[in-house]
Amino acid sequence: MISTLDELLAELGTGWWDVIHYVVAIFCLSLPASQALGGAFYAPAVDYTCVPTAPSAASETGAEGGGGGGGGPSSWRLKDPAPENSTALNRCSYLMENVQTGEVIEESCSEWLFDNSTFATTVTSEFQLTCDRAYLRATYQSIYMLGMFIGALISGFAADRFGRKATLVVGLLSFMILSNVSCLLPNLSVLLFSRFLLGFTMPFISNISYILVVEISEPRLRPHLGILMMLPWAFGMMILGGIAYLIREWRWLQFTVSIPGVLVLPFLWMMDESPRWLAVTGRHERALEVLKKAARLNRTSLPGNEKVLAILRESKEEESVNPRQEKKGIKVMIQEQLASLSILLRTPKLRRTTLALYCSYVIVNMSYYGLSLSGGNLSNDPFVFMVLSGLMEVPAYSLTVPLVAHFGRRMPTLVSFALSGVALLAIAPTPPSHGWLVMTLAMVGKVCIASAYQILIFYSTELFPTEVRSRGVGTCFMISRLGSIVSPFINEILGSVYPWAPSAVFGATAFVAGLVMLMLPETMGVALPETVAELEARDMPSKKRSWLRIPTSEEKGGDKQQEVL
Repeated sequence: MISTLDELLAELGTGWWDVIHYVVAIFCLSLPASQALGGAFYAPAVDYTCVPTAPSAASETGAEGGGGGGGGPSSWRLKDPAPENSTALNRCSYLMENVQTGEVIEESCSEWLFDNSTFATTVTSEFQLTCDRAYLRATYQSIYMLGMFIGALISGFAADRFGRKATLVVGLLSFMILSNVSCLLPNLSVLLFSRFLLGFTMPFISNISYILVVEISEPRLRPHLGILMMLPWAFGMMILGGIAYLIREWRWLQFTVSIPGVLVLPFLWMMDESPRWLAVTGRHERALEVLKKAARLNRTSLPGNEKVLAILRESKEEESVNPRQEKKGIKVMIQEQLASLSILLRTPKLRRTTLALYCSYVIVNMSYYGLSLSGGNLSNDPFVFMVLSGLMEVPAYSLTVPLVAHFGRRMPTLVSFALSGVALLAIAPTPPSHGWLVMTLAMVGKVCIASAYQILIFYSTELFPTEVRSRGVGTCFMISRLGSIVSPFINEILGSVYPWAPSAVFGATAFVAGLVMLMLPETMGVALPETVAELEARDMPSKKRSWLRIPTSEEKGGDKQQEVL
């Protein structure tokens, strides 16, 4: 007897109607990879040679301070090695010597020749992002992450108020337009603003497409969507590395990886609004029409219209918007949500859980993006590095299910962090001449940190009580963006002074994240807490149930009743 919306979706099964939405989600989760990680090819660190262009300035200085006859332009010569000499690479100043008086002065370089053996054109060379402007390379990447941070705050409210489909369509069209227009921008300031907007629109397509897929899928598929919906991102990384190898001009590269978004436009016209959102917001008739279309495309049948309408009227989605909030402005809703977040830090056990997860999410995001964008530092071939990075994420995502099913949540997360830390710390003392070893260690670190990221997402949904789960996991993702904002500066600024430092930082912090896992309880075989009061009333895990202990078959059986939405 069908009595709930989940049972109604189970009755619909999986067919062409679902496939249409899955195709949109695959595009929406693969396309952003070329922008989020494209900085490795659009604005990489490029070797440059300082071109002396200021002998006139030197002569004027000599004329003022050298006295009598030594100030003519022909009186000065370059004291540094010749520009074509490799020892003159990556310099920001040069020395001029007065041949008559022997006076030596230092001049700041204002023009450079860039090495185009790997990349024909880049944002770095086109806008002269070297020396005192080198920080703008990190800014180019970081400002995208800042846009994601703010976009994550707004996208959820927009999807709750205007609907999943409307938010997704606007976000995807905006992302496609911005990514293609960015190829034409001649001004660096406008380009950086465009990067911010691109990052801002990314949660509108990646987060909302995931939510839509979860809400239209039958319940038995939902636990697997967390894995399947991450694989397009990995494939997007591999495609980016391959296309970047073929196209070495940054504007044409960005255009080439952006234009395939046009292929998804017909599917936007065919897709429907989430029937769950329509039901929760009181649009029952519209939800009925969507479900009837789904039944027709999936070649199945539904109960009578009155029965379906009765189910829709009774359905309640715990994590959806309250219909009474629809008329409130986004600013008011944000203020209310921020005020409500205080509950995450109000009680001892929930506060410990929240802070531990915040710390782990920041570290895993920082290490993941820092490692993904460091191909130019860790490999002589950034294209192969990007392809292998994406390839390593496939087992990282697909193997997490058997790991957490057999060993629980905490131990696999801790071990993944620890192995990643060992691999990344080992890169620091490895001589650059051993490129194969550096690449191997980097790939081990990548697969481990990606595994830790995937398990941590799964783990956090079980740690937070149902009462605050949406807010808890949502703020974890929001806070995690702080790590991705910082990681480009660790690579570019710190790495330019100490080349070994970025991998050492990422490795050391991965160890810290692993230790933080010891603060959290194991959730395998344990009923999910419904309220904060229930969580606080629970005893801490006994010594008998240590993090090294493999759960029994009886404890594993409890997982069958748990679903991660």
